[in-house]
Amino acid sequence: MTPAVGAPAATRTDAPGTVLDRATWSARADAHAERADALTAAHRARQARREKHPVHNFLFTYYGYKPAQLRRWHPGVGVVLQDAPERAGWRWYSPAPGSGDAAYAPDSAAYAADKPELARLVRLMLARTAARPGQFGCFGLHEWAMVYRTPEHRHAVPLRLGQAGTDAVVEQGELRCTHIDAFRFFTPEAVPRNRLHPTRETQPQLEQPGCLHAGMDVYKWAMKLGPLVPGELLLDAFELARDTRVLDMEAAPYDLSDWGVEPVRIETAEGKAEYVRRQRGFAERGNALRARILEAWQEPAG
Repeated sequence: MTPAVGAPAATRTDAPGTVLDRATWSARADAHAERADALTAAHRARQARREKHPVHNFLFTYYGYKPAQLRRWHPGVGVVLQDAPERAGWRWYSPAPGSGDAAYAPDSAAYAADKPELARLVRLMLARTAARPGQFGCFGLHEWAMVYRTPEHRHAVPLRLGQAGTDAVVEQGELRCTHIDAFRFFTPEAVPRNRLHPTRETQPQLEQPGCLHAGMDVYKWAMKLGPLVPGELLLDAFELARDTRVLDMEAAPYDLSDWGVEPVRIETAEGKAEYVRRQRGFAERGNALRARILEAWQEPAG
Protein backbone atom coordinates (compact mmCIF):
# COMPACT_ATOMS: atom_id res chain seq x y z
CA MET A 1 0.00 0.00 0.00
CA THR A 2 3.05 2.25 0.14
CA PRO A 3 3.00 4.86 -2.68
CA ALA A 4 6.05 6.12 -4.53
CA VAL A 5 7.68 9.01 -2.70
CA GLY A 6 9.11 10.86 -5.69
CA ALA A 7 7.10 13.65 -7.27
CA PRO A 8 5.23 12.63 -10.43
CA ALA A 9 5.77 14.56 -13.62
CA ALA A 10 3.82 17.83 -13.63
CA THR A 11 0.74 17.87 -15.79
CA ARG A 12 0.34 20.65 -18.32
CA THR A 13 -1.27 23.99 -17.55
CA ASP A 14 -1.99 26.69 -20.13
CA ALA A 15 -0.78 30.27 -20.00
CA PRO A 16 -3.41 32.98 -19.45
CA GLY A 17 -4.64 34.22 -22.81
CA THR A 18 -4.55 30.77 -24.37
CA VAL A 19 -7.64 30.16 -26.52
CA LEU A 20 -8.99 26.62 -26.76
CA ASP A 21 -11.51 25.64 -29.42
CA ARG A 22 -14.42 23.46 -28.39
CA ALA A 23 -12.96 20.21 -29.72
CA THR A 24 -9.75 20.77 -27.77
CA TRP A 25 -11.25 21.78 -24.45
CA SER A 26 -13.99 19.13 -24.66
CA ALA A 27 -11.34 16.44 -25.11
CA ARG A 28 -9.41 17.81 -22.13
CA ALA A 29 -12.58 17.85 -20.03
CA ASP A 30 -13.37 14.23 -20.99
CA ALA A 31 -9.85 13.07 -20.18
CA HIS A 32 -10.04 14.86 -16.84
CA ALA A 33 -13.35 13.18 -15.97
CA GLU A 34 -11.89 9.77 -16.83
CA ARG A 35 -8.87 10.40 -14.60
CA ALA A 36 -11.07 11.63 -11.75
CA ASP A 37 -13.34 8.61 -12.09
CA ALA A 38 -10.34 6.28 -11.88
CA LEU A 39 -9.12 8.05 -8.74
CA THR A 40 -12.48 7.77 -7.01
CA ALA A 41 -13.63 4.37 -8.34
CA ALA A 42 -12.77 2.41 -5.19
CA HIS A 43 -14.44 5.00 -2.94
CA ARG A 44 -17.60 5.05 -5.04
CA ALA A 45 -17.74 1.25 -4.99
CA ARG A 46 -17.47 1.26 -1.19
CA GLN A 47 -20.17 3.90 -1.00
CA ALA A 48 -22.48 1.67 -3.03
CA ARG A 49 -21.82 -1.15 -0.55
CA ARG A 50 -22.14 1.28 2.40
CA GLU A 51 -18.63 0.41 3.52
CA LYS A 52 -16.25 2.77 5.29
CA HIS A 53 -12.48 2.70 4.98
CA PRO A 54 -10.38 4.02 7.88
CA VAL A 55 -7.70 5.37 5.53
CA HIS A 56 -9.38 6.57 2.36
CA ASN A 57 -12.76 7.84 3.58
CA PHE A 58 -10.97 10.80 5.15
CA LEU A 59 -10.45 12.60 1.84
CA PHE A 60 -14.19 12.64 1.19
CA THR A 61 -15.62 13.02 4.69
CA TYR A 62 -13.16 15.41 6.35
CA TYR A 63 -12.74 17.66 3.33
CA GLY A 64 -16.34 17.15 2.27
CA TYR A 65 -15.79 17.36 -1.50
CA LYS A 66 -17.68 14.83 -3.59
CA PRO A 67 -16.33 12.81 -6.53
CA ALA A 68 -18.59 14.82 -8.85
CA GLN A 69 -16.71 17.99 -7.89
CA LEU A 70 -13.38 16.38 -8.72
CA ARG A 71 -14.47 15.35 -12.21
CA ARG A 72 -15.52 18.89 -13.26
CA TRP A 73 -12.73 20.32 -15.39
CA HIS A 74 -11.66 23.97 -15.48
CA PRO A 75 -8.92 25.45 -17.68
CA GLY A 76 -7.51 27.89 -15.11
CA VAL A 77 -7.34 31.66 -14.91
CA GLY A 78 -7.61 33.56 -18.18
CA VAL A 79 -7.73 30.49 -20.45
CA VAL A 80 -10.49 31.09 -22.97
CA LEU A 81 -12.97 28.40 -23.93
CA GLN A 82 -14.52 29.04 -27.32
CA ASP A 83 -18.07 27.96 -28.11
CA ALA A 84 -18.87 27.33 -24.44
CA PRO A 85 -22.37 28.76 -23.88
CA GLU A 86 -23.01 26.34 -21.01
CA ARG A 87 -20.31 28.09 -18.96
CA ALA A 88 -22.14 31.41 -19.06
CA GLY A 89 -23.85 30.59 -15.77
CA TRP A 90 -20.82 29.06 -14.07
CA ARG A 91 -19.50 30.91 -11.03
CA TRP A 92 -16.39 33.05 -11.58
CA TYR A 93 -16.48 32.74 -15.37
CA SER A 94 -16.63 35.91 -17.49
CA PRO A 95 -17.12 36.59 -21.21
CA ALA A 96 -13.89 36.79 -23.22
CA PRO A 97 -14.25 39.72 -25.65
CA GLY A 98 -12.63 39.27 -29.04
CA SER A 99 -12.57 35.47 -28.84
CA GLY A 100 -15.83 34.78 -30.64
CA ASP A 101 -19.38 34.24 -29.53
CA ALA A 102 -19.98 32.28 -26.33
CA ALA A 103 -16.32 32.44 -25.30
CA TYR A 104 -15.69 32.38 -21.54
CA ALA A 105 -12.72 32.25 -19.18
CA PRO A 106 -12.25 31.86 -15.40
CA ASP A 107 -11.86 35.31 -13.88
CA SER A 108 -9.56 35.83 -10.87
CA ALA A 109 -10.77 39.41 -10.42
CA ALA A 110 -14.37 38.22 -10.11
CA TYR A 111 -13.27 35.64 -7.54
CA ALA A 112 -11.30 38.20 -5.52
CA ALA A 113 -14.24 40.62 -5.54
CA ASP A 114 -16.62 37.90 -4.37
CA LYS A 115 -14.29 36.19 -1.86
CA PRO A 116 -11.64 38.74 -0.82
CA GLU A 117 -10.89 37.22 2.59
CA LEU A 118 -10.71 33.69 1.26
CA ALA A 119 -8.49 34.78 -1.63
CA ARG A 120 -6.11 36.46 0.83
CA LEU A 121 -6.08 33.43 3.15
CA VAL A 122 -5.40 30.90 0.39
CA ARG A 123 -2.55 32.97 -1.03
CA LEU A 124 -1.11 33.43 2.45
CA MET A 125 -1.29 29.74 3.31
CA LEU A 126 0.25 28.57 0.04
CA ALA A 127 3.05 31.16 -0.11
CA ARG A 128 4.06 31.25 3.56
CA THR A 129 4.00 27.48 4.00
CA ALA A 130 6.22 26.99 0.94
CA ALA A 131 8.66 29.67 2.15
CA ARG A 132 9.38 27.97 5.49
CA PRO A 133 11.84 25.15 6.13
CA GLY A 134 10.17 21.81 6.72
CA GLN A 135 10.18 20.28 10.20
CA PHE A 136 10.78 16.55 10.27
CA GLY A 137 10.85 15.56 13.93
CA CYS A 138 7.18 14.86 14.66
CA PHE A 139 7.26 11.21 13.48
CA GLY A 140 3.49 11.16 13.02
CA LEU A 141 2.77 11.25 16.75
CA HIS A 142 -0.27 13.47 16.19
CA GLU A 143 -2.38 10.37 15.57
CA TRP A 144 -1.06 8.80 18.76
CA ALA A 145 -1.92 11.95 20.71
CA MET A 146 -5.52 11.63 19.54
CA VAL A 147 -5.91 8.34 21.46
CA TYR A 148 -3.58 9.10 24.38
CA ARG A 149 -4.97 7.90 27.71
CA THR A 150 -8.54 7.51 26.52
CA PRO A 151 -10.76 4.50 25.80
CA GLU A 152 -12.68 6.54 23.20
CA HIS A 153 -10.99 6.32 19.81
CA ARG A 154 -11.81 8.08 16.54
CA HIS A 155 -11.64 4.81 14.60
CA ALA A 156 -13.32 1.57 15.65
CA VAL A 157 -10.01 -0.25 15.14
CA PRO A 158 -7.80 -1.84 17.81
CA LEU A 159 -4.50 -0.26 18.80
CA ARG A 160 -1.62 -2.45 17.63
CA LEU A 161 0.38 -1.84 20.85
CA GLY A 162 -2.65 -1.71 23.13
CA GLN A 163 -3.57 1.32 25.20
CA ALA A 164 -0.65 1.11 27.63
CA GLY A 165 1.88 0.59 24.85
CA THR A 166 0.44 3.47 22.85
CA ASP A 167 0.55 5.80 25.84
CA ALA A 168 4.17 4.82 26.49
CA VAL A 169 5.21 5.81 22.94
CA VAL A 170 3.68 9.25 23.45
CA GLU A 171 5.37 9.67 26.83
CA GLN A 172 8.77 8.56 25.55
CA GLY A 173 8.61 10.89 22.55
CA GLU A 174 7.96 14.58 22.06
CA LEU A 175 4.81 16.04 20.55
CA ARG A 176 5.71 18.75 18.01
CA CYS A 177 2.47 19.21 16.08
CA THR A 178 2.19 22.53 14.22
CA HIS A 179 -1.19 21.95 12.54
CA ILE A 180 -4.38 23.18 14.22
CA ASP A 181 -6.61 20.65 12.45
CA ALA A 182 -4.60 17.80 13.92
CA PHE A 183 -3.93 19.41 17.29
CA ARG A 184 -7.62 20.13 17.93
CA PHE A 185 -8.27 16.37 18.08
CA PHE A 186 -5.64 15.71 20.78
CA THR A 187 -7.00 14.23 23.97
CA PRO A 188 -7.04 16.63 26.96
CA GLU A 189 -4.11 14.74 28.48
CA ALA A 190 -2.06 15.10 25.28
CA VAL A 191 -2.61 18.85 24.78
CA PRO A 192 -0.11 20.09 27.41
CA ARG A 193 2.53 17.67 26.10
CA ASN A 194 2.70 19.47 22.74
CA ARG A 195 5.54 21.99 22.28
CA LEU A 196 3.15 24.47 20.66
CA HIS A 197 -0.48 25.44 21.05
CA PRO A 198 -1.67 25.95 17.43
CA THR A 199 -4.80 28.04 16.93
CA ARG A 200 -6.76 29.10 13.88
CA GLU A 201 -5.31 32.59 14.28
CA THR A 202 -1.70 31.37 14.33
CA GLN A 203 -2.15 28.91 11.48
CA PRO A 204 -0.53 31.18 8.83
CA GLN A 205 2.50 31.59 11.12
CA LEU A 206 2.91 27.92 12.07
CA GLU A 207 2.11 25.97 8.91
CA GLN A 208 5.20 24.33 7.42
CA PRO A 209 5.76 21.95 4.49
CA GLY A 210 6.96 18.97 6.51
CA CYS A 211 3.50 18.57 8.05
CA LEU A 212 1.51 15.77 6.41
CA HIS A 213 -1.77 17.53 7.06
CA ALA A 214 -0.51 20.75 5.49
CA GLY A 215 0.39 18.69 2.42
CA MET A 216 -3.08 17.18 2.26
CA ASP A 217 -4.54 20.66 2.64
CA VAL A 218 -3.02 21.71 -0.70
CA TYR A 219 -5.96 19.80 -2.19
CA LYS A 220 -8.37 21.80 -0.02
CA TRP A 221 -6.89 25.14 -1.08
CA ALA A 222 -6.96 24.12 -4.75
CA MET A 223 -10.61 23.12 -4.47
CA LYS A 224 -11.51 26.39 -2.74
CA LEU A 225 -10.14 28.33 -5.72
CA GLY A 226 -12.67 26.62 -7.99
CA PRO A 227 -12.23 27.39 -11.71
CA LEU A 228 -9.06 29.44 -11.12
CA VAL A 229 -7.07 26.20 -10.79
CA PRO A 230 -6.63 24.00 -13.89
CA GLY A 231 -8.38 20.67 -13.47
CA GLU A 232 -5.21 18.69 -14.10
CA LEU A 233 -3.49 20.55 -11.25
CA LEU A 234 -6.43 19.90 -8.92
CA LEU A 235 -6.14 16.16 -9.53
CA ASP A 236 -2.38 16.30 -8.91
CA ALA A 237 -3.20 17.87 -5.51
CA PHE A 238 -5.76 15.14 -4.83
CA GLU A 239 -3.18 12.47 -5.62
CA LEU A 240 -0.76 14.06 -3.17
CA ALA A 241 -3.47 14.08 -0.49
CA ARG A 242 -4.28 10.42 -1.20
CA ASP A 243 -0.65 9.30 -1.01
CA THR A 244 0.03 11.37 2.10
CA ARG A 245 -3.02 9.98 3.87
CA VAL A 246 -1.64 6.48 3.40
CA LEU A 247 1.55 7.35 5.30
CA ASP A 248 -0.50 9.24 7.90
CA MET A 249 -2.35 6.05 8.78
CA GLU A 250 0.53 3.62 8.25
CA ALA A 251 2.33 5.54 11.00
CA ALA A 252 -0.77 5.73 13.21
CA PRO A 253 -1.20 3.54 16.31
CA TYR A 254 -4.01 1.47 14.80
CA ASP A 255 -3.87 -2.16 13.70
CA LEU A 256 -5.07 -1.83 10.10
CA SER A 257 -3.96 -5.26 8.91
CA ASP A 258 -7.57 -6.15 7.99
CA TRP A 259 -7.33 -3.39 5.35
CA GLY A 260 -3.95 -4.53 4.03
CA VAL A 261 -2.05 -1.69 5.70
CA GLU A 262 1.51 -2.47 6.79
CA PRO A 263 2.52 -0.22 9.71
CA VAL A 264 5.42 2.19 9.71
CA ARG A 265 6.61 1.42 13.23
CA ILE A 266 7.57 4.92 14.34
CA GLU A 267 8.27 3.59 17.84
CA THR A 268 11.50 2.13 16.35
CA ALA A 269 14.55 3.88 14.88
CA GLU A 270 13.95 2.17 11.55
CA GLY A 271 10.34 3.29 11.46
CA LYS A 272 11.29 6.88 12.27
CA ALA A 273 13.83 6.89 9.45
CA GLU A 274 11.30 5.57 6.94
CA TYR A 275 8.71 8.11 8.07
CA VAL A 276 11.12 11.04 7.67
CA ARG A 277 12.32 9.84 4.26
CA ARG A 278 8.79 9.68 2.89
CA GLN A 279 7.77 12.85 4.74
CA ARG A 280 10.53 14.76 2.94
CA GLY A 281 9.30 13.47 -0.42
CA PHE A 282 5.78 14.66 0.30
CA ALA A 283 7.11 18.05 1.43
CA GLU A 284 8.85 18.46 -1.94
CA ARG A 285 5.70 17.46 -3.83
CA GLY A 286 3.58 19.80 -1.74
CA ASN A 287 5.83 22.79 -2.33
CA ALA A 288 5.96 22.12 -6.06
CA LEU A 289 2.15 22.12 -6.15
CA ARG A 290 1.92 25.29 -4.04
CA ALA A 291 4.19 27.06 -6.52
CA ARG A 292 2.20 25.80 -9.50
CA ILE A 293 -1.11 26.90 -8.00
CA LEU A 294 0.22 30.38 -7.23
CA GLU A 295 1.66 30.68 -10.73
CA ALA A 296 -1.52 29.46 -12.43
CA TRP A 297 -3.57 31.80 -10.26
CA GLN A 298 -1.44 34.80 -11.25
CA GLU A 299 -0.91 35.77 -7.64
CA PRO A 300 2.44 36.92 -6.28
CA ALA A 301 4.15 34.23 -4.25
CA GLY A 302 5.69 36.63 -1.70
